[in-house]
Amino acid sequence: MTRHKQFLPGGRAKEGAYCTDLVVTPRRGPYNPGDIVENDMFNRLKLFPVAYVLCVSSLVMAEARLRPVWIGSESNLFVWTDTCNVYVLREGDAALLIDLGDGSVLDHLGEIGVRRVEWVLFTHHHREQCQGAAKLAAWKPQVAVPEIERALFEEPTRFRKAKPTLGDAYTVHGASYVRPPIESVRLNRTFKDLDVFTWRGREFRCLDTKGNSPGGMSYLWKVDGRWIGFSGDVMLDGAKMHTWFDTEWDYGFAKGLYELISSVSLLQSYAPAYLLPSHGEAVSRATEQLQEYQSKLRTLARLYVRGYEINTFGADDQDTVSKPTSIPDLWQVTPHLYKFKRKDFWPNFGILVADSGHALVFDCGLIGRDLLARSLAALQEQLGLQKIDAVLITHMHGDHFLDVPYLRQKWGAQVWTLQDVAGVCEHPERYDYAAMIPAYQAGFDSLPIDRIFQRGERFEWEGYTFTVDWMPGQTQFGCCIHGQIDGRHIAFTGDNLFGDPADPQQNGHEAVVARNSAIFEEGYIYGAEYLRSLVPDLIVAGHSWVMDRPQQMIERFAVWAHEIRDAYVSLSAEEDYRYMFDPYWVRAEPYRVFVKPGQTVDVTLHVRNFLSRPQKHRIEVHAPRGVNVEPSLLDSSVGPRSSGRFPLKINVPSDTKHGLRIVALDVTVDGKRYGEWFDLIACVAP
Repeated sequence: MTRHKQFLPGGRAKEGAYCTDLVVTPRRGPYNPGDIVENDMFNRLKLFPVAYVLCVSSLVMAEARLRPVWIGSESNLFVWTDTCNVYVLREGDAALLIDLGDGSVLDHLGEIGVRRVEWVLFTHHHREQCQGAAKLAAWKPQVAVPEIERALFEEPTRFRKAKPTLGDAYTVHGASYVRPPIESVRLNRTFKDLDVFTWRGREFRCLDTKGNSPGGMSYLWKVDGRWIGFSGDVMLDGAKMHTWFDTEWDYGFAKGLYELISSVSLLQSYAPAYLLPSHGEAVSRATEQLQEYQSKLRTLARLYVRGYEINTFGADDQDTVSKPTSIPDLWQVTPHLYKFKRKDFWPNFGILVADSGHALVFDCGLIGRDLLARSLAALQEQLGLQKIDAVLITHMHGDHFLDVPYLRQKWGAQVWTLQDVAGVCEHPERYDYAAMIPAYQAGFDSLPIDRIFQRGERFEWEGYTFTVDWMPGQTQFGCCIHGQIDGRHIAFTGDNLFGDPADPQQNGHEAVVARNSAIFEEGYIYGAEYLRSLVPDLIVAGHSWVMDRPQQMIERFAVWAHEIRDAYVSLSAEEDYRYMFDPYWVRAEPYRVFVKPGQTVDVTLHVRNFLSRPQKHRIEVHAPRGVNVEPSLLDSSVGPRSSGRFPLKINVPSDTKHGLRIVALDVTVDGKRYGEWFDLIACVAP
């Protein structure tokens, strides 16, 4: 008898599991643990009573096909894998589907005698679960989804904005964390937590397991007295996480992470025998794996939420260095350097006044025009301010330059920043990042830059020498401006590091937000190493923080940066964690395409390879009605640890109605199908 590897969803061979060339024959009676089954594919192999039966001959994986999933006495469950696992429960010639993927499963149902699809239950709204929904029209099934996600299925374009704002639903300061289908999905029913759904005598308990998705649901089914869970993307086999960026629901306060931990704990309480996830192979030892997963998630949560006392003593630690001046809100950091300070006040502002009366400002936002005007007038009258030559911007976030137009208009100030920061300030509509200036609705949507520095460039001003250098952290679009002021080496670092250097419990890290474009190697790890080598005497950071003698905190900051990266690595099922962490490894620029009917516009697709070997990418561009894209298919290679750039043309026919359209990017990398993970927006103007 020849043995062949036993394959699981996705085509991966399960280590140490084999099957034979024998033809599968119907079972006569239920399996019991430890049974030896005669005339069966698993002949003479002792099995726990669930297995994906995926091979009949050595050619089994030559083409995709429906594969039986045997669970105890239940012999009518099958799985199909394309952009996700699609579970097919058969009864006679009828079927119930759990998730749909790209819909290709529908073309193969006849192979198992299915002629009717009566129901499709979706675990959650992510496009890779439902991108084939249009193919359901010919089958006319009933469709059910979690109640919380109803609008995401029925009104998907509500959750993409031509001009996002900070408070938009399901966004991190304007950057969406939901991935709805490109067109509406017709629904017949929705489920709430603990609803019971019955299909042909089989009962499913609907369990709220949000976390990877804001309304994600698991369907629990009892087979032979034990719970089996169709668990969506709650957890992958190996106690792994499908994606991080889908769980990041706020600006570094872990709402989505806490919800996921709660869902994992709840699932664990059911002591399921198996979980059947949306991606990867079945989860055996499910209770044990859920416990391990919960432990990993709790470790991440402890590392994740700020490295300073943000919710308690943050305001007390904010600045213990500055001294009051004759101007009530303006405090003196050093003889020539000033900042704002008052109780529970978090502005972005520092001003260096030279002996000549000329000044440089470091960031300018969240102050308010009246207070800024009043304080500068007092500074002019009492402390000799004559002219503001320039405002230097530390990073891309709009709250750091909300008040810059006033300085430009009233004081004639120029705006200076690093090359890495300039582009996102001048053209924020081209990107889908958090906290961009349009989201603040401040009356201007971009910031022209008058002087752009190269990395490491020095400039002389009024007897001072400053260096402007790339220092990512909270975002890759950030810089450090440093130089000698009043005999001290002072670094202006934006929002990377806040805290009390004297407190050994504080490592100072600010928010971890993937939608800032902030992978750790090009973010906090790099920023920490940069500060280690810089050895500043004083850090003047964003939001009115001043940190004296920060070197020991920088050391703790560096240790933390590696620890949290390693926490993500431990959770990742990918070869490189960045594929599950970074929502931008495939991205379109511009992200928002503004086009009129009859026009064609150019878009560049950026594709990132994090690995040390070349990658082959296949990207299908899926556009809704009213939008044409050329080419609609990209087959390309990207070199090791590099990025590729590929041109697209977006055309809108002349009879297209105005409105917003979602264009999805269906990605396959080295043969691994991800589905429609990424998108761009076509905004059709009247």
